[in-house]
Amino acid sequence: MTTAREIMTEGAECIGAEETVLEAAKKMTQLGVGALPICGTDDKLKGMLTDRDIVVKVLGAGKDPAQVKAGELAQGEAVTIGADDDADEILRTMTSHKVRRLPVIDGHRLVGMVAQADVARALPEPKVGDLLEALSTD
Repeated sequence: MTTAREIMTEGAECIGAEETVLEAAKKMTQLGVGALPICGTDDKLKGMLTDRDIVVKVLGAGKDPAQVKAGELAQGEAVTIGADDDADEILRTMTSHKVRRLPVIDGHRLVGMVAQADVARALPEPKVGDLLEALSTD
């Protein structure tokens, strides 16, 4: 069975919880990504920051992205997947939490990201269709 480690994009970069949302936006632009894991000073994952979070929760709310810290947007415990978890577990996690990206953890270390597109490339069409349907409905 395919594992997260086999389909993930390696080398995911974090934005520090104490860094500003403006710094996060610049990093997203530089890396060409729409989301970054938020890491604390203890190197533990605190959550995910998406480009949509920046638009809706910062810009749309009239806040200054140079003043808002990335950690302020981390909500609850981050949804993750283990590096050796199989594709069915990835599908279950994405579907049950309605997330399109999962940080991949090996022990306590962030080792990569699995995105909806990674899953689509790696799995049979019926399973991908079920995932897309689950993520498209509210």
